Amino acid sequence: MAKISFARAQHNFSGTLRKRVEEYFSTSSVKNTGNWKLYTKTIVLFLSLILLYTTLVFLHLPAWAAIPLCIVMGMNIAAIGFNVMHDGCHGSYSTKPWVNDLMGYSLDILGGCSYLWKVKHNVAHHSYTNIEGHDDDIDNKPLMRMSTNQKKYWFHKYQHIYWPVLYCFTYFMWIAIRDFNKYFSRKIAETEVPPMTLNQHFLFWLGKVIYTCLFIVIPVWQLGWVNFAIGYGVLSAAVGLTIAIVFQLAHVVDKVEFPVPAEDTGKIEQEYYLHQLATTANFSTRSKFLGWFTGGLNFQVEHHLFPRISHIHYPAISRIVKQVCAEYGVAYHEFPTFFSAVRAHVLHLKRVGAA
Repeated sequence: MAKISFARAQHNFSGTLRKRVEEYFSTSSVKNTGNWKLYTKTIVLFLSLILLYTTLVFLHLPAWAAIPLCIVMGMNIAAIGFNVMHDGCHGSYSTKPWVNDLMGYSLDILGGCSYLWKVKHNVAHHSYTNIEGHDDDIDNKPLMRMSTNQKKYWFHKYQHIYWPVLYCFTYFMWIAIRDFNKYFSRKIAETEVPPMTLNQHFLFWLGKVIYTCLFIVIPVWQLGWVNFAIGYGVLSAAVGLTIAIVFQLAHVVDKVEFPVPAEDTGKIEQEYYLHQLATTANFSTRSKFLGWFTGGLNFQVEHHLFPRISHIHYPAISRIVKQVCAEYGVAYHEFPTFFSAVRAHVLHLKRVGAA
């Protein structure tokens, strides 16, 4: 494939947008990284995870109590990814690089690989949002067809029905299969994974060993294979369904675009900032709970425009983004509620599956 590039700016939209956001931080005298709200949330989420883990592994609860707690723990793990790991890997958690790295390593402890995730998310996804063959986040082939640019199979006409079942396997497939495929192939879609240092290789395998010990070996030893299999299956399904829904509602919904680059040049007709606005949508931005739980990922538009700004500031800068979009006549995609976004996702899957 030709290397992807974007058109040059035809007007000063992106310059005005950056200037207004910069003025907000300078006049407010606040840093664009995390603050006490994020640090407090981090403590709450990790203490909750420790409490849930020790309760489930060491107290031998009856099934009626253990299964709901496994679901809660799965959502807790997803929330750590949304809030702590996500900001850390984007370098927006703190002004100190070592703190960002430390927060990013939470993914390694929870089964993933922060180094590979940065390439997959920061490079492949943020650079080439919704571009087939380049954005790994819309690559769920062959079982799911996310855009009409992907090959169609007969079973796709049912994907708007079976998607919740497949999304339950997202987390397990990620940490048990896809990470290793990326590690050994050194490719994420069309993006080459830069050579890993000896330290990065060590951290990859150390994270997998720690996760295996914490979430497989110790639980099997304490609970037995049957109880472990049920509990781990419920937990991983809760993580997978939660993270898949949050990310799919941002990019795989009605309204957003799936641009196709020019075949000979690889060029996208829009400039980069307009591309991000055309391929991204917000949802339920008035919900304080969803904003807290998803780490501001319901403000996905602001995140894609300013990925180096902590999610703590998204509600404030969203007003600026909306105003600049209105001034320049640029579409700003937003769904008022979580369920309206889910409906838009299902309708998109149904339309694409039948197209």
